[in-house]
Amino acid sequence: MTSPVCMPRVRSPTVIPDQLPLGFHATVANIGVKDTTDDFVVITMDGPAMAATGVFTQSRFAGPSVVLSRQHLATGTPRAMVVVSKNANVANGPEGISDADRLVATVADRWGYAPSDILLASTGVIGRRYPIDTMIRAVAQLDPGATSHGLRAAARGIMTTDTVEKVAVATIGEGPAVVCGIAKGVGMIEPDMATMIAVVMTDAALPVSDLRAIHRRVTNTTFNCVSVDTDTSTSDTAVLLASGHHPVDPADMERALADVQGALTRAIAADGEGAETLIEVHVDGARDDDQAKRVAKSIVNSPLVKTAIHGADPNWGRVAMAIGKCNDHDIDADACVISFGGVQVYPRKVDDAGLAELENYLRGPEVTIEVDLHIDRGTATVWGCDLTDGYIRINADYTT
Repeated sequence: MTSPVCMPRVRSPTVIPDQLPLGFHATVANIGVKDTTDDFVVITMDGPAMAATGVFTQSRFAGPSVVLSRQHLATGTPRAMVVVSKNANVANGPEGISDADRLVATVADRWGYAPSDILLASTGVIGRRYPIDTMIRAVAQLDPGATSHGLRAAARGIMTTDTVEKVAVATIGEGPAVVCGIAKGVGMIEPDMATMIAVVMTDAALPVSDLRAIHRRVTNTTFNCVSVDTDTSTSDTAVLLASGHHPVDPADMERALADVQGALTRAIAADGEGAETLIEVHVDGARDDDQAKRVAKSIVNSPLVKTAIHGADPNWGRVAMAIGKCNDHDIDADACVISFGGVQVYPRKVDDAGLAELENYLRGPEVTIEVDLHIDRGTATVWGCDLTDGYIRINADYTT
């Protein structure tokens, strides 16, 4: 990716390094949340111009971790991120709130911070309390000064039903400043102002007001454009932490963040529960970007479209249905163009040979659906996945 003067400013390395940016440290451990796998991650930062920003679920059932993190971003100076996996600690009433407060207070005491210095994210089963006494005892035994874990270990520590860790890295300029991120999420994915759990770390230096604006813009076109099953989590959290070691141009920072969050978004969609096919939907020619995004989400969220892709069936009628049910007065069926992988299927039809080629295309690991509404210049791209019997099995057996 290049700047307007064609000098390379942002680079996504072919081989993703495992080390964290300057000023960051990660502790990854099992503290007895559910099983013997890692379930606890503490990411801390230290630097000359530290800043943090975040966006969170808009669910009315937002968990204590979301409520607490919003408060600490508004009133504190966060310099640490704690993630608990395999238990969301949601819908547990005052006890759940108390458990979250106790956990944060214990981490703050162990690491030498104030509680308001800490952000918390929690993911997993809803409606079950933390095994808080077990967790507190384990946290009290951790060594904050131990050698830092790497990026991949941190990504694995936040996984629930994910099948692979999700990491991405980009660099800015000659410093270089590093932007790297980890994410989890494969089910209950229809973000509203955030995504499942995502933590992006950078040693870049920018005013927090710039970081906040950049983070929200990029999140709107990445994490808010992924959907697996139309269900918005109670715990969605996306945080950006900056240690402030390398001054950077805001435009370069925005491009690097878009690279990192874009890669994580595609990884989330591709790893959707039971998924076998990544679906990308691109809508052009809309009244505005909001309409384009709404139409694209209608397509990628349609169970009939998802199952057609899973069955390698180039059934453009299901895409037309998903467009039409948006019920926007300015969408004209006669003006719309629908394509699969660049091959137009409506209004111009494909012959039998073309359908056979499309069936082969739909059997691949990635499928693109393109729609041109021919209204104006609004555009959006969203990502999702097919719907398989594996999704049903995973979620039917989830709590057991």
